[in-house]
Amino acid sequence: MKVIFSIFISFLFIVNVDAQKLEVTLDKCVDGDTAWFYLDGEEIKARFLAIDTPESTTKKEAFGKEASDFTCNLLKKASKIEIEYDDNSDKLDKYDRHLVWVFVDDNLLQDLIIKNGLGEVEYLYGDYKYTSILEASEILAKTNRVGMWNDTYDYLYIIGTIILIIIIIIVCIFNKKVRKKVFNKIKKKVFTL
Repeated sequence: MKVIFSIFISFLFIVNVDAQKLEVTLDKCVDGDTAWFYLDGEEIKARFLAIDTPESTTKKEAFGKEASDFTCNLLKKASKIEIEYDDNSDKLDKYDRHLVWVFVDDNLLQDLIIKNGLGEVEYLYGDYKYTSILEASEILAKTNRVGMWNDTYDYLYIIGTIILIIIIIIVCIFNKKVRKKVFNKIKKKVFTL
């Protein structure tokens, strides 16, 4: 009798776990962390829980296009897409987007995005189910300098700043008015400290 009861309880647990994931079909991609799905015939806009990817729609940020392309390619090629609501999160955000975990062919999409350095762990307002997985993947991506964690962009920023300073120095050398203005501003800043 105990064996039958244990099997029955195990079966209930398995059914309950599977019931948390809902199969959806892709309607359209928006960017690296947002997509439209059909859930039971209803169109829903989904915001991927616990991550943020660089912008690629109205505002263009480094790695925004790569994040968007990565997400859209995975969603379009998927045999099965599932979403899961987190018990410790609101179901909708202030823009009425569904806050969900997304699974592409049984792989957590948020984790794939983070592992590839195309997003970061963000917007944690509770103890979410898969946060520890994402945080471990982010540490790995940063350590391996993957995607947006690659130092190349830091070096480009530094080089750009140095070039700007050189241009200002050259202009100051050859243009007396500009030189006077720049040095007067520097004097004011130094003496006001």
